[in-house]
Amino acid sequence: MATSLQGKTVAFLVAPEGVEQVELTGPWQAVLGAGGEPKLVSGKSGRIQAFHHLDKADTFPVDTTWEDARAADFDALVLPGGVANPDFLRTDEKAVAFARGFFEEGKPVAAICHAAWTLIEADVVRGRTLTSWPSLRTDLRNAGATWVDEEVKVCTGGPNTLITSRRPDDLKAFQETFVTEFAAAGS
Repeated sequence: MATSLQGKTVAFLVAPEGVEQVELTGPWQAVLGAGGEPKLVSGKSGRIQAFHHLDKADTFPVDTTWEDARAADFDALVLPGGVANPDFLRTDEKAVAFARGFFEEGKPVAAICHAAWTLIEADVVRGRTLTSWPSLRTDLRNAGATWVDEEVKVCTGGPNTLITSRRPDDLKAFQETFVTEFAAAGS
């Protein structure tokens, strides 16, 4: 299967209030390494704050806001986790609508750690099989999903391919899997 993202633009949806840095930078580098073009989408222009656990880390420039972006403008979506990022995203209707748009467009989505909260709010997990940070197990089941405790899970039983992963320790497998799946999408 092809692993080149040449010519593909991948949105990274991040709240202005913060994201777990390694769950942004690892996948970002994976997209770049595969020849793709990552774009940071957030609620405000300027820079977003990243964290390492609860400690402030680096800041990153926003490419566009979810007010101005549409799923149709991108080939795929990555939802980095940490606790803060998806918690803030799921409370913003426009952020949730942006994420839901990838499912409506049939475009692949990759989500790690707590990022499934955004997908639950978008009402796109019903009937799907996902993994996540273990504390989201009940939330996902209550939203109609099947939760599994796996390093990475690819679910094709819906309008699009959904790749999920549990935690930063799973980043290598997560990145390899979503790059392969994103490369295959629309081929």
